[in-house]
Amino acid sequence: MTDYRRNYIKGGTYFFTVNLAERKQKLLIEDVDILREAFRTVKQAHPFKIDAIVILPDHLHTIWTLPENDADFSLRWRQIKSTFSRNIEQQERISKSRLRKKERGIWQRRFWEHTIRNEEDFIRHIEYIHYNPVKHGYVKHVEDWAYSSFHHLYHY
Repeated sequence: MTDYRRNYIKGGTYFFTVNLAERKQKLLIEDVDILREAFRTVKQAHPFKIDAIVILPDHLHTIWTLPENDADFSLRWRQIKSTFSRNIEQQERISKSRLRKKERGIWQRRFWEHTIRNEEDFIRHIEYIHYNPVKHGYVKHVEDWAYSSFHHLYHY
């Protein structure tokens, strides 16, 4: 097993992918208001800027910029996931491992993060985020997906 180390940079900008444990569920869009409230709650306690986001039925992609003096994106994800989980009805299958740890079975334990290196990397990841619903076949055009920051970033 490799020893994965996260790249914590104060004031850094990061691209994240966060998945549900059961990828066939639609919880994130079915309970999108609860998810949005979880983001708002955590942002109030631990500020960060959402540069771009797309919420799909079973996963989300986002780019965040953290405050100058802060690099703790893991704390924020832990709190967003737990706030969301506490506020939705329990209907998921829970493994023995999760039961022992008193965890719900909603989220994959880990998330994927990439440190944004420069402006070109930033733009490429924003385009990836906004195109994702088309890639997965949910819509034919980026602007047709309701759960995307595309609508806030581009006014056409």
